[in-house]
Parts: sequence; C-alpha cells; structure tokens
Amino acid sequence: MAQTFDICIRGAGIVGRTLALLLARERLKVALVPAPAPVSKAADVRAYALNTASRQLLESLRSWPDAEHATAVRQMQVQGDQGGAVVFDAGPQGVDALAWIVDVPALEARLAEAVRFQPQVEVVDAPVAAPLTVVCEGRASSTRAEFGARFEVTPYAQHAIATRVRCEHPHGQVARQWFLPDGILAFLPLDGAEGNSVAVVWSVPQEQVASLMALPPEDFTQALQTASQQVLGTLTLYADRASWPLQLAKADRWCGSTLAAGASPRNEGSWVLAGDAAHNVHPLAGQGLNLGLADVQALAEVLRTRDYWRSVADLRLLRRYERERKAALVAMGLATDGLQQLFARQEAPWQALRNWGMKGFERSGPLKDFVTRRAMGMR
Repeated sequence: MAQTFDICIRGAGIVGRTLALLLARERLKVALVPAPAPVSKAADVRAYALNTASRQLLESLRSWPDAEHATAVRQMQVQGDQGGAVVFDAGPQGVDALAWIVDVPALEARLAEAVRFQPQVEVVDAPVAAPLTVVCEGRASSTRAEFGARFEVTPYAQHAIATRVRCEHPHGQVARQWFLPDGILAFLPLDGAEGNSVAVVWSVPQEQVASLMALPPEDFTQALQTASQQVLGTLTLYADRASWPLQLAKADRWCGSTLAAGASPRNEGSWVLAGDAAHNVHPLAGQGLNLGLADVQALAEVLRTRDYWRSVADLRLLRRYERERKAALVAMGLATDGLQQLFARQEAPWQALRNWGMKGFERSGPLKDFVTRRAMGMR
C-alpha cells in the first residue's frame, strides 16, 4: 500500500528539520525532501547567533549541540565609527547568556540524527502528494515561484564574507561588532567559554569582495586585524572564505492553494512558506535563523491547536500564521534595514547623528533593556 502523508516539507535544512520534528510530535506523518547536495565540497564556515527562544525550542526536540559547539555570549560590544558604542550584558538581565553562537554543521548533525530516529518523519527523494506542502528551501527556493508567490527583493550593495580565525587572545565570551566606514564586521565567539576562535561575518561593499576573497591568508588576516583594531591580537585564518550577496526580501504571499498554482484536482491541497523562503533580513542583528525558527514554531502551534474537524490544509489556519509572522517581521526588517542604511551614509551629518544615537541608546536604561530582551526572544 502506498505511503500517505499529512505534510510534505520541501527543504531539509535547519528550519525544515525542526518543523518536521515539531509536527511529528503531534502525530502527523511528514515527508521531508532534502535539497540537492551543494556542488562545492568546501567546509561550512557559517555560525548562527541563536536566542533564548530558539534554544528552548531546539532543546525541547533534543537537538541542542553540546557546549563546544554552542558558545554562550555573555556580552556584546558594538562600536560606531566616531566613538559611539553600545554594550549589551547578560548580567543586568539576570541570565547566563544573551545568545549562543552555534556551529552550523554541528546543529545540522543533531537535527539529522533526531529525524533519523523519528518514525513519523520519512526522508524522501522527491516531493510527494500531501494535503499541506511547507516550503523551507531557503532564499533561492524554486518551489516558491512554482506556487505563484513573488519574492520582492531589495538588494544591498554589500556582500557578506564569512570565515573563521584563531586569535592571540581568548574571546572571553564576547561578541564584537564594528560599524565601519566601508562595512560591518562581526566576531562571534566559538569553541566554548575558554575558546580563542571566532566566526567572522564581514559585510563589505560589493566592489571590494573579489579583491578581499583573492587576498593571500596573511594579507586577509592583516585586513581583519586593522578593521578590528587588533582587539584580539594577532589573527590566523584556519578556514575557507565564503561569500554571498545581501538583501532585504519578503514573499508577497506566504500561503495559498496548490490548485490555484496549477496542481491537478486529485492533488489539491495548500502550501505555505517558512524561513528564508519567506523572508530575508540583513545579518547585522544576527536574527535570520531566529526568525525562521519562530516561523516554524508558530506554524506548528497553529496546526496543533486547530479544531479537530479542520484539515492541516485549511487556509484560514495558514493565513492566521501568515498574519502573525508578517507582523513580527515588520519591526525586525525596519530595524536592520534602517541601521544598514544609516551606517552606509558617509556624510559628516549622518556620522554625527548615528554616533549621537548610539551614545544616547547606551544611556537609555529601560529602552535598552527592552530591546535586549526582545532580541533574546523574551517578552
């Protein structure tokens, strides 16, 4: 007898696997369709900043990496370009960490292991018929266009360069970020509390990308040392460099009927978007994956609490999810886009304004506490 599924998830990255595990917990039968394997064999150098809400979600699925691969951030230091500075600290919030810098391959491995031992989830080679299809294929999703959703993209004149370096001095569980005249540099602590390695995310003008990617390792680390004011001493590159264009993007519709998208009547159902397939923001706030995980948690909750007589494909449910997540995305999109635009301006009045703003925010007390707790995923 042919296997039947309640839900087909296209995309088996972090967001897709997390959703599969959440839905399986509700006794829904899930087909999980991995994306084609990447052509490049280079090691994955990405690391994500995950907040408290994301950690709690992943821990509930027994998929949180060990301490070596999930480094707690006790402080975040943000430097402007004219002496403006903001420091976020876990102590005043009464928590052990503001966020955790999580190694992407380690997290993917834990989720893959959890999926392998979940009988309600079956990894399949190609999309299968199901009442509901969830698209978690990332920003380059082909299924999104297949279902008729337009992806409204505003490209930034920047690319991100990611890599990893060892530092002369320990990172001290501090995440550091510099808003520079020609880009935004972040050092994210790795390898646990006593580590001296950092993940680098450097947002630079697109015309500088080719030359920075082509620099010999010694020259590239020298450029990093200069940009970071040698705060961690001498740096040694120990990983490949990866680069990708940055953009602000959002799908116009996050759900719909597969019949309206051209499916045959026998395969009628609904579709919905989640994660980077639905939205992209600038990485300067480190909230990209947190937003994606919040998507799947909201979607799973909407399906879990549905009336017993409603199908998982009920568009009323899916539109409720869409409204909730679009509303949550507005503030984050405006904040990250506003900061990027503000620091991209090099005229003296703009420099003075943004650094005056940083100094004022640092002294703002309750406002700073509110923003900190929101970024941590806490109400």
